[in-house]
Amino acid sequence: MKIVVPMAGLGKRMRPHTLTVPKPLIPIAGKPIVQRLVEDIAKVCGEEVEEVNFIIHSSFGKEVEQKLILIAESIGAKGLISYQDTALGTAHAILCAKESLSGNLVVAFADTLFRADFSLSKGHPNTIWVQKVEDPKPFGVVKLDGAGHITDFIEKPEHFVSDLAIIGIYYFQDGETLHKELQYLIDNDVKDKGEYQLTNALENMKNKGMVFVPGQVDEWLDCGNKNATVHTNSRYLSYLPSAELQAASAKIENSVLIQPVFIGEGAVIRNSVVGPNVSIGRNSVVENSRIESSIVQDNASLKDALVANSMIGNHASLHGKAADLSLGDYNVIHI
Repeated sequence: MKIVVPMAGLGKRMRPHTLTVPKPLIPIAGKPIVQRLVEDIAKVCGEEVEEVNFIIHSSFGKEVEQKLILIAESIGAKGLISYQDTALGTAHAILCAKESLSGNLVVAFADTLFRADFSLSKGHPNTIWVQKVEDPKPFGVVKLDGAGHITDFIEKPEHFVSDLAIIGIYYFQDGETLHKELQYLIDNDVKDKGEYQLTNALENMKNKGMVFVPGQVDEWLDCGNKNATVHTNSRYLSYLPSAELQAASAKIENSVLIQPVFIGEGAVIRNSVVGPNVSIGRNSVVENSRIESSIVQDNASLKDALVANSMIGNHASLHGKAADLSLGDYNVIHI
């Protein structure tokens, strides 16, 4: 089994946090989004994951590349890096990892997490995971026949055709066929809404006799913007066993933790109430504060603060009072 992870987007909706790190490296419950995604896929694979190919923008840099290689190695797989420097659509993005498009293959876009009870192994049908949504216009959607097979793939429909949105996770029995159909779109300049779309390749594959079925997830956890990411952090914390929530080196002094709360290595919580649904990163210090439903990243400092529904970046400093923040890396606010 191979995993391809397109993640070359610059994450403009997540600024200021993505000014210093790619969106998929923002932490959810103490681990980067992309690490959570890869680990969750590996858990449902009924066979060994041989390699993980991360498709990134070359501007992300060597430090990010090394982190991604280590994520692949943490599940026993070989890590590969491919590049997409121009945003030409989902089909183009996947084709940038063409050396990995063979055999059993999972494609998973790195801005979504999921909770589901399924197992992938040889013989599993080609599967597109979907979720019902109230407004399908921003998504690719599918239509089904009476047998439950997918009959149509529609990219960002202007008028209602289906409320089954594609969540960005796909399983293919034959990566070579996917490669061929993606290359066809590029060679023949087949675009939809100005970009090379994966849905067009899927439609061609279906028209040539390939059967696709929808997969259902128990919960679709979006990480597309600050509020969605804070919500996803809250939901993910509720799934983790208590043994994974607090590092041994964390110090809790005269404080109350309202679970679930993640406390990273070397973090200090002093004279504070933290939780529920809070992640505190490595070596961060929280003093005389009240924090709930928030993500505090590494090496941050919060003092005399009232924080809710917020994201606080790496090395950020907040001294004073606030209610709803998106504070980027190295920012300093003293009130």
